[in-house]
Amino acid sequence: MIAGVIHRSLKTDLFAIEPAPPYPEDYFQTVERAKNERARGAKPALKNSVADIGRYETVYLGFPIWGTSVPPVVQTFLSTHNLAGKLLIPFITHGGYGKGDSDDILAALAPSARREKPLVIECDRERRTTETVASWLEAIRS
Repeated sequence: MIAGVIHRSLKTDLFAIEPAPPYPEDYFQTVERAKNERARGAKPALKNSVADIGRYETVYLGFPIWGTSVPPVVQTFLSTHNLAGKLLIPFITHGGYGKGDSDDILAALAPSARREKPLVIECDRERRTTETVASWLEAIRS
């Protein structure tokens, strides 16, 4: 939802970070797989990659916090796409636990990217989330 607001507001390209094979549709099975990946330090393969990431100056990177960390598939994206010199603007959702260790993970996996302060939002109600994202976009664009 947040990526959609950014996409429509800024007329950006949109890319979904998806693993191959996909995560199960069942929430609990997905949680179990993610825990297993994290415990093993596994980085799942990506379904697709951004063909020419070099043409972008700014990358808005959205992800949920899973188990107080960046999801393994997002870590794969960061490890396989060169973001050196780009402005990396994270937007992070969580269910009440904050941004976890995401600052450290982003710094480690995109060390040469310039990073904007992330939008960190507890996703509860869609309307409030949309308003928060719109205000944040106005603030970083001015």
